[in-house]
Amino acid sequence: MSRYALGLDYGSDSVRALLVDTSTGEEVASHLIYYPRWSKGLYCEPSKDQFRQHPLDYLDSLEQVIQGLWKVAPAGAADRVIGVSFDTTGSTPVAVNKDGVPLALTPEFAENPNAMFVLWKDHTAIAEAAEITKAASENSVNYLKHMGGIYSSEWFWAKALHVYRSDAKVREATYSWVEHCDWITAILAGTTHPEKFRMGRCAAGHKIMWNEEWGGFPPNEFFVGIDPLLDGLADTLNPATQTAGEVAGHLTEEWATKLGLPAGIAIGYGAFDCHMGAVAAKVRPGVLTKVMGTSTCDITVTSKEQLAGKSVRGICGQVDGSVLPGMIGLEAGQSAFGDLYAWFKNLLLWPIREVLPTIEGVDQAALAQAFEDKTLLAMSNAAAKLPISEHGITALDWVNGRRTPDADQGVSMAITGLKMGSSAPQIFRGLVEATAFGARAITERFREEGVNIESVVTIGGISKKSDFVMQTCADVWNCQIEVLESDQSCALGAAIFAAVAAGEFDTVEQAQAVMASPVCKTYQPIPENAAVYDRLYKKYQALGQYVNGAK
Repeated sequence: MSRYALGLDYGSDSVRALLVDTSTGEEVASHLIYYPRWSKGLYCEPSKDQFRQHPLDYLDSLEQVIQGLWKVAPAGAADRVIGVSFDTTGSTPVAVNKDGVPLALTPEFAENPNAMFVLWKDHTAIAEAAEITKAASENSVNYLKHMGGIYSSEWFWAKALHVYRSDAKVREATYSWVEHCDWITAILAGTTHPEKFRMGRCAAGHKIMWNEEWGGFPPNEFFVGIDPLLDGLADTLNPATQTAGEVAGHLTEEWATKLGLPAGIAIGYGAFDCHMGAVAAKVRPGVLTKVMGTSTCDITVTSKEQLAGKSVRGICGQVDGSVLPGMIGLEAGQSAFGDLYAWFKNLLLWPIREVLPTIEGVDQAALAQAFEDKTLLAMSNAAAKLPISEHGITALDWVNGRRTPDADQGVSMAITGLKMGSSAPQIFRGLVEATAFGARAITERFREEGVNIESVVTIGGISKKSDFVMQTCADVWNCQIEVLESDQSCALGAAIFAAVAAGEFDTVEQAQAVMASPVCKTYQPIPENAAVYDRLYKKYQALGQYVNGAK
């Protein structure tokens, strides 16, 4: 009888459960649940770059998504699950008390956004990130040298410090901070108490400044030098991190009952979504795996010998074992990709949303939904028919700041070349080109630093929804792009690690050979387009330099 691995993918808006046959790699069943509080916009203030998620969204949705999965899975499938693993967005940390409980799960802080998970896209900690970067660059040991040299407001320490400065009550009640991917893993294993809590290598290395070179995390005095409010936090973090294929624990009786799973099955260490998605895409040296969604996350791997001790500038870190055991995992990405397109769509639809409800005699709901569904598609089709112009619109992709290369969440996007005759499709084409140029800046930085990138494998909805976007990317990047077949590659990567943790395979590579996703489509660059984009890319770079200088 088939044996199954279960992968749970916690995205920004929803959680997806994926059941995979470990003997064939078949994606047997999946189910998705949207977070109820997040869907209502609770606890977020976009105008202030504040994005918080209540831990109950994660817990309630976990039960719902698994119970829903059994309604579409083969009969008896739950009894044949051998392992579970999680991937999440990140850095998405939360303050916990001395018992390891997120503060928002206690009565006093149940409605306090500062006591909730600080979502990856929360940029309230820009000032704190700059202070951490300055302190590291002036320190005798630069604790950011393996993290690109620049600390981001999207990451653990900056967020913790910002909350401490903003909310004395939360600060006083906090014992430590934990990442979502580690916390949800510990929930099922019953290891949330600080005495039992353990971290995966992925989050610790890429966001929390863990590295073998200094025996774990930077010392307490380094953080006290930044702000005494951080005193003692580093000492609460266990430096014994583990790779995702290792066993983090076993499913408790309590959660086995809630989820309808066998008690005692293996739970693998958690990791970030893009890292597990890369594993589902058979990530390997020379290939950049790009998870394309609201933002992008770019993952590749290389050997220690290839890096030869070099620290790659301006990326989101290089960590031994963060993606594949025995390989250095490297992470980069863009703070906005699909979000840039969504911003433009929302801009165009403002009259529909605000004026339509005031008009009588029309089916307002149906008309509004039609505009929502068709605006980007129509824009994409029209933009695809436009010629590539060296005298047209140039834009930056920094609408949500810049993740890499050289993190700076304080920069803004810009558009040049607008004229009275500029149309919506022309502007949209400029925005698509901007996202492709931003991605090219990442691959060029890798190459400049000695990390070979020969081709790209893409994951995520955008890569399968828009030929126009993908062909533009192939032309701008001037390399082959392969699109992964799986619609849920991150969850598939989690299932691969779950199968390894359960002992179904001896190595991640063996599991990949059976369970990883095939390619469904390939894009090749068009030489004449690539030649034009080489010139247009210089305009993108010049605009970026101007905006950086004017900040």
